[in-house]
Amino acid sequence: MSFFTSKPALRWSAPLAVLVVVGASGLVVATATADNKLPERTAEQLLVDLQQAKVDGLSGTVVQRADLGIPSIPGAGGGDSSQLTSLISGSHTLRVWYSGPDKARIAVMGTLGESDIVADGSDLWTWSSQDNKATHRRLQAGQHADQAAPTDAPKTPQEAAQRVLSQVGPTTEVSTASDVTVADRAAYELVLKPKDARSKVSEVTVAVDGETHLPLRVQVLSGDTVAFEVGYQSVTFGPQDASRFTFNPPPAATVTEVAPKTHQAPTAAQQAEAKKRAEAAKADSTVVGTGWTSVVVSKLPAGYADNAQVAEFVKRLPETSGSWGKGRLLDGTVFSAVLTDDGRIAVGAVQPALLDEALAK
Repeated sequence: MSFFTSKPALRWSAPLAVLVVVGASGLVVATATADNKLPERTAEQLLVDLQQAKVDGLSGTVVQRADLGIPSIPGAGGGDSSQLTSLISGSHTLRVWYSGPDKARIAVMGTLGESDIVADGSDLWTWSSQDNKATHRRLQAGQHADQAAPTDAPKTPQEAAQRVLSQVGPTTEVSTASDVTVADRAAYELVLKPKDARSKVSEVTVAVDGETHLPLRVQVLSGDTVAFEVGYQSVTFGPQDASRFTFNPPPAATVTEVAPKTHQAPTAAQQAEAKKRAEAAKADSTVVGTGWTSVVVSKLPAGYADNAQVAEFVKRLPETSGSWGKGRLLDGTVFSAVLTDDGRIAVGAVQPALLDEALAK
């Protein structure tokens, strides 16, 4: 099951997406012993359990904490903010409700209000109580709520676990640790460790509910520091009241209706143009290295620095240089990135020295 899962993307508003993409890309199962209170499960069994886990519904409170070691991003909010874009830094509390793939609700609770994403069949609402503004759109056949979500940052343990586990392969050692208790529920702990010590990520842990096998918590560690964590503080499994997913704009709310795009079969010329753009995008991006120490080198979008908030953020980054030229360095707790003056970006869950090597190739 998933909530508003979204494909990881390299966006200014979601550096965490970079972490989970360039991270776990391998799987080597290791044997581990633990004083299990739950029936014993191997790492391989837990991986299968996570893929097959299903529930009719749930509701709960999620706490998300992010300490990525990066400057604050203008306009993104921060700790105690209810803005959906604020989830990349600080500590946040979210309320979640789920009743199937097309019925889900997430509310980011802040000091001054809350922001909601509500999916009810083909209806998708986003709402901010702070400015009393709502956006409504009708999803088309085959379109998912995640495609309209305002942020890529994982909002539930299910989203975070799905992103990490979808990338596992031979560069990751996966084992089990002693059982843990999350949200007053007994859980197995799955541990993913890079085999290459040059990664900034030391390990990722996934707490797997002993009964439902759903992820209850995901932690990303750099050394002994928990750089990112999303986990249930409380959770109750079972069917949910259908009224929870019916959103009625409050009185005097400003409502923006987003017109659905008309879907028509693309012409041969349009197909050719789309293929050309896809090939150009692929040519503009290179992956250097493998697994946890892979570095993605891409061209920055044309005119990206024309955005005042982006320009202000980049200006605060320290200058750096190498045989590849000059640029700005973002050196976080679990990933680093270099934005070059000639319009490229190199990013990975690695030390900056590996970025220099990738840019110089």
